[in-house]
Amino acid sequence: MISLPSEPSVIRIASRQSPLAIWQSNYVKLRLQQIYPDMKVEIIGLKTRGDKILDVTLSKVGGKGLFVKELEHALLNGIADIAVHSMKDVPMEFPQGLGLQIICEREDPTDAFVSNQYSSLEDLPEGSCVGTSSLRRKTQLLEAFPNLEVTDLRGNVNTRLNKLDNKEYDAIILATSGLVRLGFSGRICQRIIPEKFLPAGGQGAIGIESRLDDEKINKLLVYLNHSASQKCITAERSMNRYLRGGCETPVAAYAILTGQKLDRMWLRGLIGSPDGSQVIRDDIEGTADNAELLGIDLAKKLLKQGAGDILKKVYGDNW
Repeated sequence: MISLPSEPSVIRIASRQSPLAIWQSNYVKLRLQQIYPDMKVEIIGLKTRGDKILDVTLSKVGGKGLFVKELEHALLNGIADIAVHSMKDVPMEFPQGLGLQIICEREDPTDAFVSNQYSSLEDLPEGSCVGTSSLRRKTQLLEAFPNLEVTDLRGNVNTRLNKLDNKEYDAIILATSGLVRLGFSGRICQRIIPEKFLPAGGQGAIGIESRLDDEKINKLLVYLNHSASQKCITAERSMNRYLRGGCETPVAAYAILTGQKLDRMWLRGLIGSPDGSQVIRDDIEGTADNAELLGIDLAKKLLKQGAGDILKKVYGDNW
């Protein structure tokens, strides 16, 4: 156990109020209490704009930033000391004074196929209705299975499962990690391997955001960081940042460490059109310590293959 009695006696965690977000915050809380048994950890549940707007796709109302703005406001105003996020929901840029300090050990990053009638994507009949809130998933679904009907699906994990059970969809696609963390592993019919379905950058990882100048809090957090996961997430986000991708563009990235000493990295990336008619893939290998540069280099490779044309169609002169 690590005991730092001179450090703050309380850490306040800003969290969304969804069951998965609360699970993640409780995970961080437990980790902190294991390391600092005398410290009190409080969770402050906040409802974000992204949680309130459920009848419109994210790309039309502001993107992933809708899930973090209220949490960042709590940090900037001293209401909370840290904010806990699903990394796939964290925008590329942070408000001045805030930053992503910690990446916890990653859970299974794959997407999960969930259905009450079919055991896999390959079993779906033509015309089946598949629900997903992600353009990235929609693109890859329509590329591989152009005769499917892919429709928008919003809400927390429980809400999405309820919609499936109410027969609004033949199947839905969710993050495997969320189902596992909430005890719904039994609902997973198929874990879709990255070779078939590339995950979102950061999927499966929990990140901790804090004030950059709060040395005491940041010192406490270092023991929660998982170096291997951080390197992989850094590469994935670096690729996305260079492409300036967002919720309006189907972008995927997935890195793994390789080599006997796990000092090498294999990074795969994808960008496509929302209807699946154009999908560009590439990959890169290199030294894991150069994770950020690998992400940039892979983005450049994708741009050479035509990624810029896809991005310009979405963003116009703003790209």
